[in-house]
Amino acid sequence: MDLLTEAGRPDAVDRNEVLWLAGVAIMLFAGLTLFNYLTRAGAIARATWKEAMRQPVFILLLAVGLLLVIANVYIPFFAMDDETKMFIDCGLSTILICSLLVAVWTASTSVADEIEGKTAMTLLSKPINRRQFVLGKYFGILQAVLVLIVVLGGVMYCATYVKFGFDWKETGHGPLEMFATVEGSRIPRLEPNRLAAANSILPGLSLTFMEAAVMTAVSVAISTRLPMLPNIVSCLAVFVIGHLTPVLVASSRQDIEFVKFFANLFATLLPALDNLNMSAAISAGKSIPINYVGLNAVYTAAYVAAAIFVAFILFEDRDLA
Repeated sequence: MDLLTEAGRPDAVDRNEVLWLAGVAIMLFAGLTLFNYLTRAGAIARATWKEAMRQPVFILLLAVGLLLVIANVYIPFFAMDDETKMFIDCGLSTILICSLLVAVWTASTSVADEIEGKTAMTLLSKPINRRQFVLGKYFGILQAVLVLIVVLGGVMYCATYVKFGFDWKETGHGPLEMFATVEGSRIPRLEPNRLAAANSILPGLSLTFMEAAVMTAVSVAISTRLPMLPNIVSCLAVFVIGHLTPVLVASSRQDIEFVKFFANLFATLLPALDNLNMSAAISAGKSIPINYVGLNAVYTAAYVAAAIFVAFILFEDRDLA
């Protein structure tokens, strides 16, 4: 069911999807908390997370993201009855860009700069090995990115709830109450149509976090060898090519051997970020199935594990002296 164009209250499947995503989020939070306080790498993760959130870049991107999300509620997109869809698309893109910038910048300053500045050598002189250092840095940066996505996503959830009412009125349905009331009860509850529109962004937010998690792992792996500027350029190249995976797959069917070889090589080694991009589905007014989110979660975990393993290899013989 298209939750953005078809009126009506969310059915049981939609509520179950929301509960499923909420349960996974709670498990993720619990897992990160246990990692932070029960492992040696967790001590590095806590320090990295706090350092990242104190950075002016983090505060600036958070402020810019909040400003854009809130401003888009009142800025018309001139999209007839697709205002809410355009708002969600722009909001998710804003959150993705802000989270990727935080991830790449923090990886460059927290990993590459510490290695170049010999700070990493001081940490590794303690009972912490190189693998724990890499893991701590990755999960610390990931937690800073998660905080950014949760804050911006929470504001966007509320903004979508409000924006849908404007869209509903502009399409000739008349005004839509902010809250609904149940006969015989004085306690107001959330308006079902607005709530359905707001809930529709949750799978998109989940996929945005997965894309940020993948790019964070890639950035950390590159930062173990390259300084800030080459890291940023490399991550930009991975991001662009990763979104061209369908084009690469199509190119691999050509008869030209070297084109087929490089297309298959890039499609295999680089992350399939296009699978995590829901712009096309949102523009078409399609809801994102929960099993699609689950399959991409498995893919994300596998690719992150592979990228961190590569980071172990690259950092293992890095001369810190």
